[in-house]
Amino acid sequence: METQQQVHVDIAHLMALNPHHNLISPPSSREELVNECIQKGTELVQAIANKLFFLPPTEAKDGLLVELPPPKTRLPREKHLPKPKPPTKWELFAKKKGIKIIKKTKHVFDKNTHTWKRCYGYDRANDEKNIPILKSKMTDEPGVDPFAERRAKKRQRIEKREKNRLQNLKQAAKMGALPSHVLLAATALPITGTQAATKKIRKDELGNVAGMAATATAGGGKFDKKLPGEKPPKHEGKYRKFLPVVEGTGVGSQEKEQTEKVLNRLISKNSHEILNINKAVNLCNVKGEKKRTHERRKPSSSTSSKLKPNKILQKKSLKKGKAN
Repeated sequence: METQQQVHVDIAHLMALNPHHNLISPPSSREELVNECIQKGTELVQAIANKLFFLPPTEAKDGLLVELPPPKTRLPREKHLPKPKPPTKWELFAKKKGIKIIKKTKHVFDKNTHTWKRCYGYDRANDEKNIPILKSKMTDEPGVDPFAERRAKKRQRIEKREKNRLQNLKQAAKMGALPSHVLLAATALPITGTQAATKKIRKDELGNVAGMAATATAGGGKFDKKLPGEKPPKHEGKYRKFLPVVEGTGVGSQEKEQTEKVLNRLISKNSHEILNINKAVNLCNVKGEKKRTHERRKPSSSTSSKLKPNKILQKKSLKKGKAN
């Protein structure tokens, strides 16, 4: 048995190593090498088990559990380190000005209904569409619709955010750090200045991308407006067919047929247990032998007519009754 000083055990990874082990002499055969490996592996596993039994156990529903200590050995990574994402314009501006980003809460107080509501989405707080009256300001121009002005400002904010998003994607493409979901559709985005040369999109690829975009909605593109000349997306998979609920003579009887097929398949797998094949063959042979023996003993029709005596048919006399 190897001593504990020679064996290095990392109980967190359930790993044991003996760095001082050397073969005394080279093995003469593969079987001897396998036996040597099994013996040393058993010793290492025993060292791990000894360490585990020294840890304090805790009782749980499934039995005794042991909490493993932190690892001592650093294992190598399977994949390379991810590239750091380039900072956006806002992150650079915030770092330059010393602005700290504080995570906002998802619920705010609504002044109109005096309740707490979500900041965004359906039934959000302080929704502009639910405000019937707006307070006028001294700077407001006469004859200007304040509601239309609010809608126009909102449209401008959305366009500005979209422009900033595309600029950030352009900078990320230059550094080769585009997100994986953007790389698939990078050719369709209005991004310029990329390092890779632009690839000409074929008609089939364009149709596939259009089909994926059309079926990406919740309704699978069924309720979306079709473009002029747009073809319906191809359905590559198989359509699922469901049997009717009420059984009938036509299509409704398919459920019974499917059940019979499943039962026949199950019975055929275990047919050797249900049917004795040797006994069935013997019975068939015996029946065939009896039939052939009976046919040999049965006389022919010509000889049977000669041996049988001819019957004389006599007419019965009719008794006449006397007339009164």
